Amino acid sequence: MSTPVLKPISARSALLSVLLGADESSLTAREMVAAGSLLGIAETTVRAALSRMASSGDLVREANGYALSARLRRRQARQEEAVRPRTHETGGRWDMFVITQSGRHAHERAELRTSLTELRLAEVREGVWTRPANLDLTWPDAVAGTGEHFVSTPAGDPGQLAARLWDLTGWAQRARQLLAAADTDDHVQRFTACASSVRHLLADPVLPADLLPADWPGDELRASHLRYRRWLIDLRRELSTESA
Repeated sequence: MSTPVLKPISARSALLSVLLGADESSLTAREMVAAGSLLGIAETTVRAALSRMASSGDLVREANGYALSARLRRRQARQEEAVRPRTHETGGRWDMFVITQSGRHAHERAELRTSLTELRLAEVREGVWTRPANLDLTWPDAVAGTGEHFVSTPAGDPGQLAARLWDLTGWAQRARQLLAAADTDDHVQRFTACASSVRHLLADPVLPADLLPADWPGDELRASHLRYRRWLIDLRRELSTESA
């Protein structure tokens, strides 16, 4: 049996996706209900999910509605970087981070790996991480204190190195599946594809064009996501106005 292209998302994930993609710092319960109605989520389910998310600390109740917690605002910033990455020429240089600190617990090692992956670095070998130097990386204190940052130039073919470090074929295949799934008038399917696409863009290594396979779908997926997000914002406002 083949794996479905899109997996259903919960009411919580759907509402968080709406907030993470919103153009305002907070949304009213009415706006969230209106957005939920687009996705076939009942008002009672939306309000119950909002209450649980506020209680768990995912959302913060404000005078005019609900806002993302500090943790989720950081996630929102990462999503914006994924959708609108800022790149520059590398001059053939690569960023390299070598972990020199020892004696860390397993959970600390796992957190460090997660942080380096979020910076879009890949592990060459244990403790050595790298990527083309086409991004302005900001090293969190939790990362910077564990090792040393170098700027290097691969001695071999950088294209072959990139293909070894990242599953570019697999990423591109999944991106094309999401683009095809988003090409529909079904609100629920299109939303699910949009929410899935931003998660997929977080895993885009954002490599220089000369290191990517031909017909790389990264920019196309970003454009598709932005078009949908604009449509969702406009439609949510329209529904919110109608329900006022």
